[in-house]
Amino acid sequence: MSVITETIELNTSGDADIRDITRQVAAAVAGSGLTDGAVTVFCPSATSALTTLEYESGCVSDLRRLFDEIINPARHYDHNARWGDGNGHSHVRAALLGPSITVPFVSGKLTLGTWQQIIYVDFDNRSRQRRLVAQIIGE
Repeated sequence: MSVITETIELNTSGDADIRDITRQVAAAVAGSGLTDGAVTVFCPSATSALTTLEYESGCVSDLRRLFDEIINPARHYDHNARWGDGNGHSHVRAALLGPSITVPFVSGKLTLGTWQQIIYVDFDNRSRQRRLVAQIIGE
């Protein structure tokens, strides 16, 4: 069993910037030389998250709208009162989705469904430089 760690670099615009990172994750798996195992992608950030989605404009728009409806940035957030940075909603949104995702791979290929892509969502209220950690475990 081998463990290989790679990074994925992103420049995001914040405000629920949704990025398809499937190609970067697949490239990390392919570059690892491992054929069967699992890749875990982790975002070391309290205001961003990972999940899967059919990455097309309608689904992306629907997800953004859903977050605006259930975690409205205009609400009062105690975090904003304490820190004054205005991103309380970003922390709550990120907590709802979570900071990591694990995808198995077989014969060097991710086992995603036909219309399933790995997405990264930056909920912060400003642009950011992000570095995701991809840890690949397998044989």
